[in-house]
Amino acid sequence: MNKPWLEHYPPGIPTEIDPDRFRSVPDLLEKSVVRFAGKPAFHNLGHNLTYAELDRLSRDFAAFLQGLPGLSKGERVAIMAPNLLQYPVALFGILRAGMVVVNVNPLYTPRELEHQLKDSGARAIVILENFAHVLQQVLGSTPVRHVITTQVGDMLPRPKRWIVNLVLKKVKKMVPAWRIDGAIRFRAALARGAATAIRPVDVTREDIAFLQYTGGTTGVSKGAMLTHRNILANMQQTGAWISTVFEEGADIAIAPLPLYHIFCLTATLSFMKWGALNVLVTNPRDLPALVKELGHWKWTIMTGVNTLFNGLLNTPGFDKLDFSSLKAVIGGGAAVQEPVAKRWQQVTGHYLTEGYGLTEASPVACANPIGRAWNGTIGIPYPSTELSIRDEGFNELPPWTGEGDIEKHTGEICVSGPQVMKGYWNNAAETSKVMQDGWLKTGDIGHMDATGQFTITDRKKDMILVSGFNVYPSEIESVIMTLPGVLECGVVGVPDAKTGEAVKAVVVRKDPALTKEAVIAHCKAHLTGYKLPRTVEFRDALPKTPIGKVLRRELRDAPTRSAAQAAAEPQRCASRIMLRAMTSCWIWLVPS
Repeated sequence: MNKPWLEHYPPGIPTEIDPDRFRSVPDLLEKSVVRFAGKPAFHNLGHNLTYAELDRLSRDFAAFLQGLPGLSKGERVAIMAPNLLQYPVALFGILRAGMVVVNVNPLYTPRELEHQLKDSGARAIVILENFAHVLQQVLGSTPVRHVITTQVGDMLPRPKRWIVNLVLKKVKKMVPAWRIDGAIRFRAALARGAATAIRPVDVTREDIAFLQYTGGTTGVSKGAMLTHRNILANMQQTGAWISTVFEEGADIAIAPLPLYHIFCLTATLSFMKWGALNVLVTNPRDLPALVKELGHWKWTIMTGVNTLFNGLLNTPGFDKLDFSSLKAVIGGGAAVQEPVAKRWQQVTGHYLTEGYGLTEASPVACANPIGRAWNGTIGIPYPSTELSIRDEGFNELPPWTGEGDIEKHTGEICVSGPQVMKGYWNNAAETSKVMQDGWLKTGDIGHMDATGQFTITDRKKDMILVSGFNVYPSEIESVIMTLPGVLECGVVGVPDAKTGEAVKAVVVRKDPALTKEAVIAHCKAHLTGYKLPRTVEFRDALPKTPIGKVLRRELRDAPTRSAAQAAAEPQRCASRIMLRAMTSCWIWLVPS
């Protein structure tokens, strides 16, 4: 196929990487430890974990897992916790034991947790005890036989550890009552492993490293099988992309997104290859606390999503931070909106770099070069990666040269490369729907220009069909976001007797005086008639995923929410309130 992007690669960045340079993810960790042993690898709650300490503790945890009955190479072990120092210890321990990591969202309801544990066949789980009561409700109907519980302060030195755990449990009452017979404390597990020799395991590049579950926005979530080679390839690709700005052993990466999400996970692993310090943010929803944390560091890089960047820009004190050391801020997970990108550049003096990927691609497939101004595209394919625009018959569409009907050049974005998943776990039917002739069909709609830059129009399933015309929510959202009185917005299609579907806009106001009429008038000045919102609804907040992506289905379905959704919401809200309260407590107890 034609690869016009190769002629426009940034200077100093290779067009190909070697996905077989390392044998496994633990192999890369071990090589990083040799080079950066005494340097801090992770920071959280005022405490650092060096590369050497991570190596020792993860070895201890691996040895412990190997000693548990029924656990052998290839067994699945789940982690259900927010960003804490325990997370990388458990994660690398699982991988070093030759087992498979199953990342679990700690805000899951019992139903969601049960599905993921049953579907993955997880035999063990590491869980923050604040969420153990959720596990208790479903444990008997899952294959889990070993439960390792941890407390928030477990990786902190004494007496800070005792104080944090005591206050959260006894004073703040942030640990709901739970009882799981036979549960093992995380620190006890480490102690047992330290007294045991680790058994060598022949882990190959083709072995599964992660069962990474998709968000399940269109139904039951599926586990993407990401091999060691998949993850290593994306780490190598990301490393190449940032190689012109990174300096070994000198960078500080802020990790506000959860490690259980593939974007933050792979980015963090990539930064470790450079010997960077990763600052784990436990609850990025507490934006004032995040701004305070940022003020403690001469940080150089951060990953995030559009809603996080927009939230920071609207948080007092953010514009007063020192951005002199900042090298790159990478946005993914959802489109970076032009008003947010422009204001970010004005406030920080640095550009937002938009990338593109998905869980099934480990995740990054395409990105803009570091230091390039926002241009509305997702950039060019990563090294050793191909992107192609395909029509409904899977025929490749030509680039759009800027002339003629763009719709004839618009189709589904497909990805091929060493980072593309092996398939969905125990789900050949769903795998066959998205994999064809070595290509991953992303479900995203877009086009490529003559220089090889790709632009996403929208998600295939989110497209609105108005009287036979394709309407893409992201275009309308971008227009509405330029209205000064708007803080956030989301656009969806709703049934309409005359046009089939009609456009509905849900807006969070920055200016309480903003009216529906003003929103529609603004849209009329920038959009053709069939794209105009027929309905404008104001809300106090938009429903979002844990990483901040707007849940369009909830905007569409909110008036007719099911009983199951209504019953699940109080538990989700309680978990989110718990995380916010925990974060506030930690800031008081553990100053950086």
